[in-house]
Amino acid sequence: MSTGLIWFRNDLRTQDHEGIATATSNHDRVIAVYCFDPRHYEELDIGFRKTGKFRAKFLIETIHQLRNNLRKLHIPLLVFQNKPEVKIAELTKEHQTDTIYFQKEWTDEEKKVERNLKEAIPDVKFKDHYQQFFFHPDDIPYDSFNDIPKVFTEFRKKCEKKTEVRELLSNSKIEEFEFVNDTEIPSLEDLDFTEFKTDERSAFPFHGGEDEALKRVEQYFFEQRNLETYKETRNGLIGTDYSSKLSAWLANGSISPRQIYFKVKQYEKEIISNQSTYWLIFELIWRDFFKYISLKHGNEIFQLEGIRGKSHDWNDDHEAFRNWIDGNTKEDFVNANMLEIAHTGFMSNRGRQNVNSYLAKELKHDWRKGAAYFESLLIDYDVHSNWGNWMYNSGVGNDPRDRKFNIKSQADRYDPDNDYQDLWLK
Repeated sequence: MSTGLIWFRNDLRTQDHEGIATATSNHDRVIAVYCFDPRHYEELDIGFRKTGKFRAKFLIETIHQLRNNLRKLHIPLLVFQNKPEVKIAELTKEHQTDTIYFQKEWTDEEKKVERNLKEAIPDVKFKDHYQQFFFHPDDIPYDSFNDIPKVFTEFRKKCEKKTEVRELLSNSKIEEFEFVNDTEIPSLEDLDFTEFKTDERSAFPFHGGEDEALKRVEQYFFEQRNLETYKETRNGLIGTDYSSKLSAWLANGSISPRQIYFKVKQYEKEIISNQSTYWLIFELIWRDFFKYISLKHGNEIFQLEGIRGKSHDWNDDHEAFRNWIDGNTKEDFVNANMLEIAHTGFMSNRGRQNVNSYLAKELKHDWRKGAAYFESLLIDYDVHSNWGNWMYNSGVGNDPRDRKFNIKSQADRYDPDNDYQDLWLK
């Protein structure tokens, strides 16, 4: 009787999951593991933790749903507060697993963990899968990742013309087997956070997990029919429904971009197809683009000069950075957005662009510290999108025009009556 092990990372779902589909086809027994890696919760030198309380809470909720949904497939999920290379190595020996299935990652920290694990258990087979993409890497019209263009529009047009979106994967349910799982999912207190209530002003009051992601799609698309006005409302600032808010579930893999795509296609077939329905797909392609830029450039996305290798006269004024974090700058629109993220772990796309531009191009501050602060606080943190967007808006990434936001003009345009600023500043 063979046993396979699924190592969950940022692929925290049971549907459209290649690791589950492959493991359940190849083995009589399948077990799964998720590790709350202590390194993800350490305090950084610049004064905040790598993962803050908002994403930690969302993640805990997600793991609870993942365990319940895996149970329906007769796959036990073991959960640990430990390094994956330590616990998974122990599990493979204890349960005599011959193959480990996992989502392929390529950024440095994730690759280091993978190398450590492979060195610890050299006799175990590893099967990785690209399963966080909209356009699968094997299908895009480029011979190598080095051929990925610098400009998004070129990438989008070529992929839209030449790449088909793969169909969703289905799973096989394995036979139930006897297994004692006495592992517990940690609480916020176990991760050294204190319990908190969601701020009533939050534009993201949602809970983590696969079921919640699917519920949000049904609500936003079919019940409220907000999808058909998405392009007009997506630059909003207040409330739950100015945008789809699917980014957090996408970030930890509670839902796949393909699942969203086929729901959009269903909406277009059954209700309406217009610029707004297309625009949600357009945003999925943007998300893909930053992942491909990360694949192409590797650690350059974390360097001060970015992928353009462009030098600026950056400064590292600690007081200015602290004022930016605290919402104590000369720009009320920036301040309101910084208070929102501090209180809720969320900020609109419009807000992110403005506060990024202000830190990098007005204060001329080391943009990487802003990206690290977002990494700590954002519920929807995704390494590729976060660092890709920060490079883009800081003049060292994929913006060929190197634009600078006029904060006052942006505030007048997107918050003309000061409703958003009043919400957070009064």
